[in-house]
Amino acid sequence: MNKKVGKILTAAAAGAAVGVAVKKLQDSRKEKEDERIAAIEEAVMNNRDYGDRKAYLVGGGLATLAAAAYLIRDCRFPANQITVYEGMHILGGSNDGIGTPEQGFVCRGGRMLNEETYENFWELFGSIPSLRQPGRSVTEEILEFDHAHPTCAKARLVDKDGNILDVKSMGFNQADRMALLKLLMTDEKKLDNLTIQDWFKETPHIFETNFWYMWQTTFAFQKYSSLFEFRRYMNRMIFEFSRIETLEGVTRTPLNQYDSVIRPLETYLRKAGVNFRENCEVTDIDFADGPGITVKTLYLKKKVESTDDSGEESDAPAGPSYVTEEVQLNKSDICIMTNACMTDSATLGSLYKPAPAPEKKPISGELWAKVAGKKPGLGNPEPFFTKPEETNWLSFTVTCKGDDILKTIENFTGNVPGSGALMTFKDSGWLISSTVAAQPYFAGQPEDVTVFWGYGLYPEAEGDYVKKPMKDCTGREILKEYLSHLHVNEKRMEELMDTVINVIPCRMPYADAALAPRKYTDRPKVIPAGSGNFAMIGQFVEIPEDTAFTEEYSVRAARMAVYSLMDVRRKVIPVTPYWKHPRVLLKTVLKAFR
Repeated sequence: MNKKVGKILTAAAAGAAVGVAVKKLQDSRKEKEDERIAAIEEAVMNNRDYGDRKAYLVGGGLATLAAAAYLIRDCRFPANQITVYEGMHILGGSNDGIGTPEQGFVCRGGRMLNEETYENFWELFGSIPSLRQPGRSVTEEILEFDHAHPTCAKARLVDKDGNILDVKSMGFNQADRMALLKLLMTDEKKLDNLTIQDWFKETPHIFETNFWYMWQTTFAFQKYSSLFEFRRYMNRMIFEFSRIETLEGVTRTPLNQYDSVIRPLETYLRKAGVNFRENCEVTDIDFADGPGITVKTLYLKKKVESTDDSGEESDAPAGPSYVTEEVQLNKSDICIMTNACMTDSATLGSLYKPAPAPEKKPISGELWAKVAGKKPGLGNPEPFFTKPEETNWLSFTVTCKGDDILKTIENFTGNVPGSGALMTFKDSGWLISSTVAAQPYFAGQPEDVTVFWGYGLYPEAEGDYVKKPMKDCTGREILKEYLSHLHVNEKRMEELMDTVINVIPCRMPYADAALAPRKYTDRPKVIPAGSGNFAMIGQFVEIPEDTAFTEEYSVRAARMAVYSLMDVRRKVIPVTPYWKHPRVLLKTVLKAFR
């Protein structure tokens, strides 16, 4: 190397070092400024007098529970002046997990966590005490567990012959790559009502690639899902692109999301003194006359137990009865509403019964429709809740005595329970995927009982072995179809079936509703224009750059709502722009051309 080149390299290295030093100095100054603002804000909140001001939270899912936590923690709002209304008998919304060893366990869905992109989720749960580890937070508990159980799926895609496919390559041709690149460079506001297949109509080959099968089943996309959401996922989860075949980015909870996330948060709120009203549905909301959006009245329908003339509970099969109630809000009160829920109208089956066809209308979607019709800027629920044939899918939870079936899956995949991730039978008519968590997965699950979960994206389609639509199948028939795709012989299948306690199918007509094609304006802002005391949160509000169908989306929306309504100067942690990180982009490009 000559002296001139050496000098240039030395200068470049020095320049880079200076650049790094300047960046560290800037970050340090920003951190100190953020700490200063937080300290000032805490002092302001500690000295606030809320009087008899009240907060009314509609819905008992993660979003509203997070909103209650932010009110208490960051606003010093009196917990006993917060009321949460939930139409079901249990909190948690779509974060569920219930059952018994005798009757079987069930999760309607599986909620993926992610360490890199759940910025506000981890921050919030860093202040929520763990129920299982005294002295530690939920965040510490989850991340510690996940790091001890790293994910590396060895059987991400399986073909019809039972072969585990080599999916290190995405399988793109040049037209696929160019179409994806063009999409990422297109302003999303130009994508109104477009579906994924609309964009790739000239390059349908992409739907035959490893990429599509893996991306589709990881995030529950359909060809006719929203191009908006597909584009956002490509940006937000771009660092997952280079490792999608192993799903290393999946962050595991020690138990199901209800036990690991909802129960600790609920316990924290109840101890603080929050009022919970379960089996109490908000049927309508009225706003004050004139311009602006100020909630004045909540209309409630409360389920009550039937009693006989003596006032004692009756065993008569008369069905539930209801009482109605109105709640009047003062001008200083606030109302935060979850405007829709993807597990609305879900139904459960059993080992010998299919999940029945949903009959109930989506109660949260119905409330949203009523509210949206009263004031401008409150969104449009129609694109999300009018096409259940496009937004439905069916899950199943298998509970067994012993671990024979789990051992069968382990021998096939090479993954012990808790080390793999989704396994997808790519050629299956139902497009079945399954995952086996570390055991136990439920609180109260004995050592000799095991569970696993799966879902089908095409419940209307006919099975390959059980010649029926998935939606019409019993739990036993669904498990038979699943084991057949593992190429388990008939004799062994009967032996495995003898170990089954229950297989619970769950039909969800709106599971994919958050990914339905829409206009940019169909989802309302968290704080609608002209709002005086009203916010909307959950998976059906508009948060630029973030992705719906995630836990982070619910928590971020809750934080935005509370900080804005309560005039908190602290910042909501912004979306991390991984799509701008050179190292991430390089890995993405290399993966795309592999």
